[in-house]
Order: sequence, then C-alpha cells, then structure tokens
Amino acid sequence: MSEQTEGASNGSEAEGPKEVIIYGDGEGLDQEVFVGSHRMWADEPPESGGSDRGPDPYDLLLASLGACTSITVTMYAQREGLPLRGITTRLRHSSVHADDCAEAETEEGKIDRIELDIGLDGPLSDEQRSQLLEIAEKCPVHRSLTSETVIRIGSDDESN
Repeated sequence: MSEQTEGASNGSEAEGPKEVIIYGDGEGLDQEVFVGSHRMWADEPPESGGSDRGPDPYDLLLASLGACTSITVTMYAQREGLPLRGITTRLRHSSVHADDCAEAETEEGKIDRIELDIGLDGPLSDEQRSQLLEIAEKCPVHRSLTSETVIRIGSDDESN
C-alpha cells in the first residue's frame, strides 16, 4: 500500500464526496483499489497483458450498475411493501458500430451497449413487476451513465 492510500475517506456526502484511490506499481497492470475501509483489485485478463488478479474495469462498471439497480429496486419494494423476495441482475457490455444500433444518436464510430436483465422473485403482480422495472431506470448509477458526465483529469503528483 502506498502513502497515497492513507486517509482515504468513505464519508457521507455531507462531509464531501467520497474518494476512491487506485494504486498501481507501474510494472504490472494489476491495480489496488481502496474505497474507504474496503480493498480489492482490478486487473486485465492474461490475454490483454494482465495477471487476472481482479475484475477488469468494465466488469467493475457493470458490477456498480447492477448493484445500484438491485439496491434501488429493493429499497423501493421495501418502502412500498411489495412482496419482492429476491432480485438478480445480469449485465453484459459490448461495443457496437453506431450504424448497427437502432438506439444510437450518432452514425459514426462505435457506441457502448450495456444489456441489463433483471430477475424479480416473489408473488408480484404484472403491475408491480412493471413498477419495479421502471424504478430500475432511476438508480443513480444508471442516471450518471446516461446523462452528460464531465470528468476532469488533473495531477496530484508532487514531483512536477
């Protein structure tokens, strides 16, 4: 673990945004990921030059979307007293040519496509199932991925 990871905060929004810290040694592709008190690894598979020490970045993105969707639907079902007994999200990512995709707004280059299938378990009516699937699109990660997002890249390298 590097000095950069010490003091990583997983506080609430009232304290400021959470900070996720990723540390790589500059040699291998495996990256140590710190989220508050949680530690995990991200990597690439061997065929991409990695050592498969953890999920690749797209798998982590899908995991975030799937978990957020599942949590959002579960919270809604609990709040509304719906008889949801379980939820399973299955996700797949692919890059497709824009001209091959009916949903694409552009006809140039490639677009990212995420397929998200949701399995709902429990004695739910058709109306309740429809309600829960509609709520799934309101999960915060889904909204972030489908809205305009600005990523500002800076450097905190003290050696510059």
